[in-house]
Amino acid sequence: MNRNQEMLEKASYPRLLLNLSLPAVVIMLVMVVYNMADTFFIGQTNDPSKIAAISLCSPMFSILSGLGTLLGSGGCTAISLALGKKDTETMKRYSSFCCFAALALGMAFLLSVNLLLAPICGLLGADADTMADAVRYLRVIALGAPFIMFNNVFANVIRADGAARESMIANCAGTISNIALDALFILVFSWDVAGAAWATVLGNCVSCLYLLYYMTRKQPLLSLSPKQFSLRPEVSWTVVSLGLPMACSTLLMSLSHIIANRMVIGYGSVALAAQGVSGKIGMVITMLAMGICMGLQPAISYNFGAGNLKRMRQIIRSTAVFTVCLGSVLTILCYLGRNVIISAFIDNEEVIAYGQVFVFASIIIGPFYGLYQLCQTFLQSTGKASYASLVALMDKGLFYLPLLFLLSRTFGLYGIIFTGAATLFLSLAAGIAFSLIWNRKISASAG
Repeated sequence: MNRNQEMLEKASYPRLLLNLSLPAVVIMLVMVVYNMADTFFIGQTNDPSKIAAISLCSPMFSILSGLGTLLGSGGCTAISLALGKKDTETMKRYSSFCCFAALALGMAFLLSVNLLLAPICGLLGADADTMADAVRYLRVIALGAPFIMFNNVFANVIRADGAARESMIANCAGTISNIALDALFILVFSWDVAGAAWATVLGNCVSCLYLLYYMTRKQPLLSLSPKQFSLRPEVSWTVVSLGLPMACSTLLMSLSHIIANRMVIGYGSVALAAQGVSGKIGMVITMLAMGICMGLQPAISYNFGAGNLKRMRQIIRSTAVFTVCLGSVLTILCYLGRNVIISAFIDNEEVIAYGQVFVFASIIIGPFYGLYQLCQTFLQSTGKASYASLVALMDKGLFYLPLLFLLSRTFGLYGIIFTGAATLFLSLAAGIAFSLIWNRKISASAG
């Protein structure tokens, strides 16, 4: 048994948090900084239409993230389950499939977006004020799609045996590069939105270089070799089905954001800019909760695969308490500091006025989001992808879209802004119900 496996099987909960969740939380914060960096540096131009253009394109970046999650999260879970069974050959087949599927999907995204660039930007809601900047930004992001896909996938995959620190290093290297290049391209070269896009792509390339080094030199349990690649259902469908819940959540979130953005842009680019900034603040809380749960996913999967249900449940109970407490504290801090945070992005009185209410709408879910993410993680990590997918469908589609149209008709702009919070509470109730049902089935089959 190597050190990482011993930690998954025997380590105390604080040690699991330190070794698994802390690096994953850093990764999530890095992703938030990635997401914030473009908005922050473009915000220094004090041009709300440019921030609005980037906000309109964010669902396309989320689509890339969703495809990466499909393979990355699915591959991580599949490999962790195989590791619990000591099946190293299957682990290599899973990782090889993830590699070549990621590159293929990245190339498909690159070609399709560049062929339909203007129509896609129009579909996203770009108007006369934002179309040119949206096209410039999205064209560069599409060119970097294969690198963004590989980074998203393998930053997750290498966590399968507990190697969270290496995943953190890859993400931190990319983020630092992104921030430095944002400052250079936007503030020095004045490339504005195109510079922001190139900084994002090149930052992902830096992460890819580290991940390639780690996979080829430091990780004998995984493989990038074409010889290990297989499209057989026991490999491909296992990865895809396990990654489907989180991928559905991300992809449906992209669709929902497209529809919501088109509604908000009707109130002007200032309103959309305020929504974009406030959404970044709420993202800090949700991504922290997601990082904690994702970090512990290998421990939950490993112990489930090894039949150690008692330890698995101890980890889940401790995580529920920890995420509620942390989410509550962060929600209070973000609310108290909302004006200072908004003005740091853009010094515009109209944006700040909108943002005060928008921030509240984005952070009110903070104390409860960790419980929702924990339900998703538990269902996915234990192989119940159908339940996890259904909860994701409810959160980002079945509940969100009807509520979006209902609340927007009833309360206008503020109805749109609070739709996410209303949806989360309904989805959380569904997630808890499905988790309890599946837990009872696990207990019955075990004994």
